[in-house]
Amino acid sequence: MEALQSGSDVLFVLLGAIMVLAMHAGFAFLEVGTVRKKNQVNALVKIIGDFAVSTIAYFFVGYSVAYGMGFFEGAQALSEKNGYELVKFFFLLTFAAAIPAIISGGIAERAKFYPQLMASFVLVGLIYPFFEGITWNGAFGFQDWLESSFGAGFHDFAGSIVVHAMGGWIALVAVIFLGARHGRYGKDGLMSAHPPSSIPFLALGAWILTVGWFGFNVMSAQSVEGVSGLVAVNSLMAMAGGIIAALVVGKNDPGFVHNGPLAGLVAICAGSDIMHPMGALVTGLIAGGLFVWTFTLTQNKWKIDDVLGVWPLHGLCGVWGGLAAGIFGMEALGGMGGVSFMSQLIGTLLGVTVALVGGAIVYGTLKKMVGLRLTQEEEFNGADLSIHKISAEPPSSQS
Repeated sequence: MEALQSGSDVLFVLLGAIMVLAMHAGFAFLEVGTVRKKNQVNALVKIIGDFAVSTIAYFFVGYSVAYGMGFFEGAQALSEKNGYELVKFFFLLTFAAAIPAIISGGIAERAKFYPQLMASFVLVGLIYPFFEGITWNGAFGFQDWLESSFGAGFHDFAGSIVVHAMGGWIALVAVIFLGARHGRYGKDGLMSAHPPSSIPFLALGAWILTVGWFGFNVMSAQSVEGVSGLVAVNSLMAMAGGIIAALVVGKNDPGFVHNGPLAGLVAICAGSDIMHPMGALVTGLIAGGLFVWTFTLTQNKWKIDDVLGVWPLHGLCGVWGGLAAGIFGMEALGGMGGVSFMSQLIGTLLGVTVALVGGAIVYGTLKKMVGLRLTQEEEFNGADLSIHKISAEPPSSQS
């Protein structure tokens, strides 16, 4: 029976890892559909290149930083309990690799290729697992302090803060250090539109992410025994709420509509195991509206050229999700209880602080040492030709 249990857990977590791995195709196609045609190849290569670099960084450094365990024993030792620790690493790697995938969307169309790969290695090897270990492995006694002070630790079941807010706030730093794309903002303050190249690709990416997200959230239980249908239904309700809010607030804009479910799912990650489905719906509704409003504000008023809106989507909706867990997780609002709003607030602020400081160190150092962005000519020609020497489609005269 013990062997059957461990085998079942391995299969369960492995399926979750595969579902979240598939989400990286969603990141890729969401970016492909949003950027201009001359940057589509770069979007695809960045996502798959970042994933490979993230795998190496997390295997050799990051997993040990977060959980104090390395992989330098013999294969016999690693295969204990059907290799559960190995598939757990695979599953958590797909979370860690989401950090550079999120950042990729913000810095699209003008970032150098290899400096970003270097940033991905450091972020996944050191910055992200530092906060991951604090939240999910009790490092540095932070969770114990919150529990003794406020009656509950910081609750982030599937990563509203650990993954999404971290990725979104690091991306904000990178976007500011890079500056806006040439021609994006005129001297008189007017914005030059860079419309999405392919709404079908954008929608495909959103759908892949949405489907894979149920592995992201549900499989965060990391065992068959811990799986909960509540997580699945809460994810569903938040997704629906995000779509409806984005549809209404975004006035039928397809870009907003297809990012709506992602906003809701980002926000529900933290409290998906403790909220009532009604609370999840409200969480998603607020997240969808928050994304549309803040995306418009950052692009039009603040002139922050965040191409895919990853700071509003992951950074701000992630923060809302961390706080929402402390609100709708309370028994008085139909939740499971066992949460403290103060702990959620402090944990969320810590995550944002680590992201901002870590992002500033990594991207500030790279900007000074090797530079972050393409030349104006390279950007004008497009990252596809400038970096990869090929375009997504052959010239019309050759087709």
